Amino acid sequence: MPELPEVETIRQDLRRKILNTKIVKVEVRASNAVGGERAKFGRTLTGNAIREIERRGKLMVWRLERGDADLLVHLKMTGQLIYERQTDDHVEVVAGGHKLTERDFDLPNAHTRVIFTFANRGKLFFNDLRRFGYLKLASAAEAERALSKFGIEPLTKAFTGPAFRQALGKRQTSVKAALMDQEKIAGIGNIYADEICFCARVRPTRRVSTLTIAEKKKLFACTPRIIQKAIQHKGTTFRDYLDTEGKQGNYTNFLRVYDQDGKPCSRCHALIKKIKSNGRGTHFCPHCQK
Repeated sequence: MPELPEVETIRQDLRRKILNTKIVKVEVRASNAVGGERAKFGRTLTGNAIREIERRGKLMVWRLERGDADLLVHLKMTGQLIYERQTDDHVEVVAGGHKLTERDFDLPNAHTRVIFTFANRGKLFFNDLRRFGYLKLASAAEAERALSKFGIEPLTKAFTGPAFRQALGKRQTSVKAALMDQEKIAGIGNIYADEICFCARVRPTRRVSTLTIAEKKKLFACTPRIIQKAIQHKGTTFRDYLDTEGKQGNYTNFLRVYDQDGKPCSRCHALIKKIKSNGRGTHFCPHCQK
């Protein structure tokens, strides 16, 4: 599932590509992708424009230029938003650092749920293999309620040491589960929880109640450090995540524990271990994470 760095990468890309550009056509290929409101969705978006794109955690809010609705966008597990630009003689999609022709990059495809066409001849494709993602119209009040459910977020002013320690609390849940609790701390998922715990030398299966003040400070310091670096490298790709140009995230090259099971730890050379914790694959070094 795309986490904060991946969704933030997409948000930043989309702001450069589609902001304040008139939408001239909306094709809804799968009604469930828009909450079953195919006709209303098309009427609201056609002729409209997106004046701003906001994000809390893994949820984006597209603020519309006119009307009394905004658009909630969640990619869930396998959602993609791929943008293509059209020249006079052919369509180009920038992917993997080089230009591809329309034949090379198959858009739309069997997983395309919604297509937006813009006045500048650009197109945005919402693809979703598992079909859990959504583009949902919401009133301003509904959008604010959705955003209010998220906890403090890394890289914001609200993310302070005291607020982080309060979010962790003294619960009996695991450190990893606490980091991934979206109502307490927004945007961290499976990949970055493992990486943050490794950075802090804390085993992800530890109970929060056993953490020392020093360990909480390390977790606090590591969280924005890991998230910021992941954004700089446009996120992490293992299977489905692509940015808006069809490129994979490069943070995969910097992972130190996630998906590294059986490989030597970069700190102590013990073998990285993978276990199941709360139903999730969890990676850690059994020697230097305590």
